[in-house]
Amino acid sequence: MMHVVVLGAGRVGSAMAQDLAPDFRVTVADRSEEALGRMAAAGLATRKADLATPGGVQAAVSDADLVLGAVPGFMGFATAKAALEAGKTLVEISFFDEDCFELDALAQARGLTAVVDCGIAPGCGNLILGDASRRWDRVTRFECLVGGLPVVRTWPYEYQAGFSPADVIEEYTRPARYVKEGRTVTMPALSEAELMDFPGIGTLEAFNTDGLRSLIRSFPDIPDMQEKTLRYPGHIEKMRMLRESGFFRKDPIRVGNGEVSPLELTAALLFPQWAMKEGDEDFTVMRVTLEGEQSGRPVRTVLDLLDRYDPTTRTTSMARSTGYTATAVVRLVASGGFSRKGVCPPEVIGREPGGWAFVRAELAKRKVVFREG
Repeated sequence: MMHVVVLGAGRVGSAMAQDLAPDFRVTVADRSEEALGRMAAAGLATRKADLATPGGVQAAVSDADLVLGAVPGFMGFATAKAALEAGKTLVEISFFDEDCFELDALAQARGLTAVVDCGIAPGCGNLILGDASRRWDRVTRFECLVGGLPVVRTWPYEYQAGFSPADVIEEYTRPARYVKEGRTVTMPALSEAELMDFPGIGTLEAFNTDGLRSLIRSFPDIPDMQEKTLRYPGHIEKMRMLRESGFFRKDPIRVGNGEVSPLELTAALLFPQWAMKEGDEDFTVMRVTLEGEQSGRPVRTVLDLLDRYDPTTRTTSMARSTGYTATAVVRLVASGGFSRKGVCPPEVIGREPGGWAFVRAELAKRKVVFREG
């Protein structure tokens, strides 16, 4: 039985490990005794490891056939590099700032497949666009709207983090790139807010985040591409106020006789308020719109997802939609259904006949269902 080592025992990592356990030998690596204890209680093998160091990563994956990365974004690039240097096939979900293609030469030299950005977004949107680019003569527009939100709206933020809170703040500070009329445009995150209505949810606000990532490089001929994050109305203004007041700054400032990083202080105050408690329910909403041409005629398709917390397994929607996308790709790679070497963002899988269909079917088995509108 193939051995998969999952790096990270957080909310998403634990969901992925449990999803893979029936079909693979799974070991979960983390430095948190508490998190590993939860995994052991669920019947999974665990391994204490310092994933913040290359040596710790390489020791953790030494006997793996495939590595599934689920660490916070600020650790993602170094973790992926260490896994590849250890000679391991890799699927990972981390939202890291570095250019993933800097790892391509390493993966190619080792003859390894490395699927990056393999979550809900980036992830499923990339797969959908890759599939459309294969089937249509031309894609002219791509838009991805996505957000994970708590069912219960609690003042003041009306938000809970379904994944690493540090990665949420990165979404609010990292400049957002999109493509308009063939040109790459860079705007501040949280900019160009607009209100949108979603069936079963109501009105949400959409704003720019840097979610296109590899798509800008992979599809230079698509003239219009944009990704926006969704939140309850009013959340953007609160985050903009904090950002513009300097609360997200990383460089230390002088306070009294000492120094403090504003971001570290903000995180210490915000993260407990954003933390999801056991039994807190959430939902994930996503809408992907594609326009293009096929056989000389205009074509347009819209795919909608509305996924909710699973009370039976006590799995959050964000863990389900993100994690089960990655485990579907693990199954695809493990079965030999995708074997391209080098760094492969999800759109590369989408371009392969049957790639998106396989992932979509695996998601549907777990009741994460994309519906065409």
